[in-house]
Amino acid sequence: MADETRWRIVRLVAERALCVCELADILEMPQSSVSSHVQIIRKAGLLESETCGKWTYFRIHRDHLGLLKAVLKQFPASELHLADADRAEARLERREDSCCPGPVRLAKARKPIVQPSPSRIPNS
Repeated sequence: MADETRWRIVRLVAERALCVCELADILEMPQSSVSSHVQIIRKAGLLESETCGKWTYFRIHRDHLGLLKAVLKQFPASELHLADADRAEARLERREDSCCPGPVRLAKARKPIVQPSPSRIPNS
């Protein structure tokens, strides 16, 4: 988790399942690099996955959510992480029109693990 790219991936897949091509778009990195990082996180046992056709979607395994929540409280989101979250939302809005069909079993998004900072909450 000391690697910045892996930390960014973990933050992104904490609440929703994403495939490597979606992560690559969000992180603005080559798919091969993202895939290598995802495999390291997967081999560590932190991810659950679902294969739909030729796509595999990854999400943090529920057994690790408590630990991740505690860690995230100690390390607030940086501007980079907030930008990743914004790009993730934009990418997910295009999912139906993209190559990725989306997961079935892992489709339901989780409640936010950490609430956004006050500066990120829209005014009422």
